[in-house]
Amino acid sequence: MLSHIEQHLIAYLMKVASLTVWLVILTVVFLPLERFFALHAQRVRARSLFSDLAYYFLNGLFPTVILAVPISMLAAAVSQVTPQGYLDVIAALPIWAKILIGMLISEIGGYWGHRWSHENRLLWGFHRVHHSPESLDWLVNTRAHPLDIVFTRLCALAPLYALSLASTRGDGQVVPTIVAFVGLVWAFFIHANVRWRLGPLEWLVSTPAFHHWHHTNDEHRDHNYAALFPMVDRLFGTHHLPDQWPPQYGVDEPSPPTFAGQLLDPLTFPVARARPAVASDARSDA
Repeated sequence: MLSHIEQHLIAYLMKVASLTVWLVILTVVFLPLERFFALHAQRVRARSLFSDLAYYFLNGLFPTVILAVPISMLAAAVSQVTPQGYLDVIAALPIWAKILIGMLISEIGGYWGHRWSHENRLLWGFHRVHHSPESLDWLVNTRAHPLDIVFTRLCALAPLYALSLASTRGDGQVVPTIVAFVGLVWAFFIHANVRWRLGPLEWLVSTPAFHHWHHTNDEHRDHNYAALFPMVDRLFGTHHLPDQWPPQYGVDEPSPPTFAGQLLDPLTFPVARARPAVASDARSDA
């Protein structure tokens, strides 16, 4: 019989293997797309392939482990205080309705977590790692500080458990699993270096153009926080999507050149150096 440590080791290795398979699939899909439909000519990037892959695997493993604790505590607390009548109503909903409601609720929670990461000086110290690249491609999606991933993912998932659309037992994991999977796959697409515009669909779902404007480093930065539904940005007054593409990407603050330096920098990042929040009257809806 396998020991407890051996079981965890096998589970860890299986997760690494799964991430490796997905990396191959994503590479096969996105490299040709960015080659034949490139928005910007591919140029040598400051970050190395090692850093890209390190972020990919680290953020595929670390946040899930850390999130298990607060999610379990929240689910246990909610189960103690939620009226049984409400639980019965939620349980009676068809699975497609739970998924649709869950995606919308998660999107609103994720929106505010993402927005706070721009407006709060301390959170921005971690989130700016994701904004530091001066060019975008599909792999930039996972180039983020793991603690930033933990925070924004918790903001997106916590409402599902708080509203009993998800639980830590049995089929209670169906909704958060589907919501997280759809969001993750779509996030690779909207970071991609492709020149596609999707016409009227851009009113319904986020697109590369929509999210590229989120990464701009000009007077229109701090817009387009939604991961899937631009209507959430319209609702809260942070939508910006003109006909042209952003003129530049990146952040004002210098970023450490090494992977280790980028992980450690937010922990020693003086709050005074962090970008202040943009005043609400400076945002525009285009």
